[in-house]
Amino acid sequence: MKRLLAAPEGRLAVITLVIFAGMSFLAPDRFLSVQNVTSMAFQFPEFAILALAMTITMLTGGIDLSVVGIANLSAIVAALILTRFATGTTGTDAVLWLALALAAAGGIGLVAGLFNGVAVAVFGLPAILATLGSGLIFTGIAIALTGGSAVMGFPAAAAWLGNATLAGVPVPLLLFALLAGGLAFVLARTGFGLKVQMYGTNPLAAHFAGVDVTRLLIRVYAVSGVLAAIAGLVVMSRANSAKADYGSSYLLLAVLIAVLGGVNPYGGYGRVVGVVLAVLSMQFLSSGLNMLGVSNFARELIWGALLLVVMVVNAGSWPRLRARPRVRAEPGLQPSPGTET
Repeated sequence: MKRLLAAPEGRLAVITLVIFAGMSFLAPDRFLSVQNVTSMAFQFPEFAILALAMTITMLTGGIDLSVVGIANLSAIVAALILTRFATGTTGTDAVLWLALALAAAGGIGLVAGLFNGVAVAVFGLPAILATLGSGLIFTGIAIALTGGSAVMGFPAAAAWLGNATLAGVPVPLLLFALLAGGLAFVLARTGFGLKVQMYGTNPLAAHFAGVDVTRLLIRVYAVSGVLAAIAGLVVMSRANSAKADYGSSYLLLAVLIAVLGGVNPYGGYGRVVGVVLAVLSMQFLSSGLNMLGVSNFARELIWGALLLVVMVVNAGSWPRLRARPRVRAEPGLQPSPGTET
């Protein structure tokens, strides 16, 4: 038991079970109902995919505060394509326009991620400030495209991604499982994933080991952008609309899930299985609080307090990287005097 609790994932598994048991005890008729379980399976993939996007950037010691802005902008581009060209279409034509809209949204996410990556890796901007600024830019573009109003009126095929089921399993849940499994494989079994964790652990050592730091960071933020775009498409499909301010509370939730899942905010350590457990615990908590009549404002207060508590509890297992060396791609880079290595 002690060995289980020593790992962040083990502690989180216990927390998840405690939350599930507590909510089941407080509201058994509603919380354990088939309707509620199905509703949760449709709800949590939206912010869970954003948490995956946040996870891969935090593994490098960075962060992506633009994920919600990317998600909404990507969804709005897809929505505009569907409303202007696919309205009234059926059958194969509707599916083709839907595929084009999804591809365009993915392209927007990729370009936005590359923009963030260049800002962080090439220009050396702090990730927290670069992505905060870019998030505002993406939101501003989305507002300019729509005038701040929601885009609605999609063909019926657009509802498949967020509301359909396959063999009785919600499509958003299957999509999240596929993305989580893919990211877990990439981080644990590929050279790219090992380089991400190496860089997060010690950027200077990664540079001297021959890692192309600039290219690595650009790829990391590109992946984050594509994941955010997918999350935006799920939100668009579920809501049957797209708007520039959807999911405003998801940013805090994505950060909280990543940290709660054991991802080191200083970089270098994090496992997707922990993020998945954190997603489940947060969904159980959110659904239970909703059934107990707790307001949205109180829930955000609880999430913020939980984030601070988790960071304090896990602080002892995180390395104290007070002076992370700034690494650029110039040849012949030498550590500056007094830099910790």
